[in-house]
Amino acid sequence: MAEEPADSLPEESEGDDDEELGFEGLDEDILPETPKVKSGFDPEDPSGILEDDEGEGEDDEEEEEEEDDDLDGINFSDLELSESNDDQPSMSRKATKQKVLSSDAESSPESENDEADQADNQEIPAEYWQVQRLIKYVKAGNPTATIIAMSSLRDFNLRDNYVQLAIKEAGGLEVLLNILETDENRCKIASLLVLREISSNPEISRNIYNMRGLETLIHTLRDPAKELKLLSAETIANISKIRKARRAMRKGDGISRLVDMLDFEQPGMFTGGADEETDFEVPRCGACALWSLAKSTKNKDAIRRAGAIPLIAKLLQTRQVSVVIPVVGILHECASEASFRLAIRTEGLLDYFVEGLKTPNHDLTQFCASAIYMCAEDPESRQIVYEKGAIDPLISIILDEHLRKNKPLLSAATGAIWKCASAIAKAGKYLEQGLVEMLVHLLDDEPENVLTNVAGAIEQIVMADPKNARLIKRAGAIPPLIGLLTINNPALLVNATKAVGQLAVDDEARREMDQQDGFRLVWSLLKHPNSSVQASAAWAICPYVESSKDSGDVVRNFVGGLEALVNLLKSDEMMVQAAVSQAVAVIATNDENLGIMSDHGVVQNLAKLAPTTDDQLRRCLASAIAECCNYKNNSTDFGRRKAVSPLCCYLTSEDTLVHRAAAKALAALSSDARNCITMHQCGVVPYLINMIGSLDNELQRAAAGVMHNIRKLALATEKVRLR
Repeated sequence: MAEEPADSLPEESEGDDDEELGFEGLDEDILPETPKVKSGFDPEDPSGILEDDEGEGEDDEEEEEEEDDDLDGINFSDLELSESNDDQPSMSRKATKQKVLSSDAESSPESENDEADQADNQEIPAEYWQVQRLIKYVKAGNPTATIIAMSSLRDFNLRDNYVQLAIKEAGGLEVLLNILETDENRCKIASLLVLREISSNPEISRNIYNMRGLETLIHTLRDPAKELKLLSAETIANISKIRKARRAMRKGDGISRLVDMLDFEQPGMFTGGADEETDFEVPRCGACALWSLAKSTKNKDAIRRAGAIPLIAKLLQTRQVSVVIPVVGILHECASEASFRLAIRTEGLLDYFVEGLKTPNHDLTQFCASAIYMCAEDPESRQIVYEKGAIDPLISIILDEHLRKNKPLLSAATGAIWKCASAIAKAGKYLEQGLVEMLVHLLDDEPENVLTNVAGAIEQIVMADPKNARLIKRAGAIPPLIGLLTINNPALLVNATKAVGQLAVDDEARREMDQQDGFRLVWSLLKHPNSSVQASAAWAICPYVESSKDSGDVVRNFVGGLEALVNLLKSDEMMVQAAVSQAVAVIATNDENLGIMSDHGVVQNLAKLAPTTDDQLRRCLASAIAECCNYKNNSTDFGRRKAVSPLCCYLTSEDTLVHRAAAKALAALSSDARNCITMHQCGVVPYLINMIGSLDNELQRAAAGVMHNIRKLALATEKVRLR
């Protein structure tokens, strides 16, 4: 059973099977009357009906990076739907004309209104009026007429814009939701069949949410009837693609009820016969709804706390692809959280992902590769996936010309290889078998997400072993990598600059990059508006400058380059501050470049960042300050700008790399007597004494240098006092 891509939940096929639902031969006497439309819904103020506005800010901030409220993967034209008004039937015709008629009819002069109205009526499909008449029968209150009308309603294409507009403007949404509060299951099933289809429209989903429809659907999940559970879950899956609906499901205890639907077992559950597919509909629909809800960060934790992991592990053992795909989809979404990745690893679910790579179902293979991509963020999971043999099927996907045409599958496979690249490089087996050449071949004429993954894989391979830089250079990777630096895709630019920076450690690769003008392109990315690109460009500059003998002259050749670098220290992004500080530390080893940066205010910008508590920024910042103190009166200037006291606090960090960098900075600053006094007052002496006994030689020398200058000042002061 084929499923849709990861950004769209699997949909049920449309159909009209009244016999299975028992719509024939209904007895009017046993059916209750359909309740009238609720009066609590105010179409003029749909917001705030489900919950107050208070507290929304926290969730909005938590879900800033989530997908847009519009339903994913569904192509609907932008159709503005007006609110219904049951008391004024004429408004339906008027609103329809305003929103769905052609621009020619709307622009007709007033003198031709009658002719325009007649033309308008001809342009509205007959189905629109037929659907509105059926909604009137549903609202009539006769149970038999209600069920027959809804059965007839399903004969129309419920995903058509005109049909959905007719249902909404005739007040059908309120009636369909009210029917769910009756005691007649056949009426409720008929209503849910309609709601499941029309809720695929984002505007309809928002209206259902505003009418407190989610509360009704959550309550329906308690019903023991199987059909009601699965239809409610499918409807919730559609509505939950809206951000506020996901939050409402979490607060309304809907997640725990959906997790309960995963707890399903029957004799022969794991044999996977074709005739058993319908028996898995309840867990399948529950998994689809949870898949949609898992786009929220807080919902991911709620799913884990509801006990979903053991149930998911049990469902992964089935051979029903229709169940396994949404289950893997849940894991793919939730694997962005470290706690969920740990649970996946401890429950042994990584084995199922590797097995899924070998299935003939391409959709399942794609989702398993995507799940590996997410889980392999952790070194332990990365090594497990490698040892379980995931690389061979991933390479087979890339080598297969037919499968390579499936771009989502190719993207998932290259993404998994990217995350496992460090483990691959350490083993060396696949590099000898031509993995690098295969990846370089993908750098030509592929989608940008594939290029991003390939560039990331190359960067990881070189990072694992710098000797691999020459292997990648021989494979012809440098020209296409330099070409990627001209594509305005932030994610691609980040990986491409990192790869170029890692390759710069090799002399041959660096010379070829110079011929391709690669360093100039990397430097120009410092002016890119995206902060991640700025940070990656600054990091890429560091290995190039460190390994190049004439880098000082090259840097000065970029007009305004050093000024732009210093100005980036004013960035609000901590990752940019850290990367630029490290670049300043590397470039400042050249006296001329240090003088230019000092003239552009590097001292004051670094001093402003000194009070940070982030260890990475502390390490980079201390390294930059240590190098900048070698120019004229910069050490005195740092003390005057109150940068010494915060640096003393760096010695309390638990990161030994921060200790080393801070000790070097304090050693450079202690050349000024006032700075020595400040250090002594901050109580650095006990920390320095402990660091002198460290096994790190650089840390020993730096700590001893600070102690020497402080002691020297103390002795000089004592001599003056004794005189």
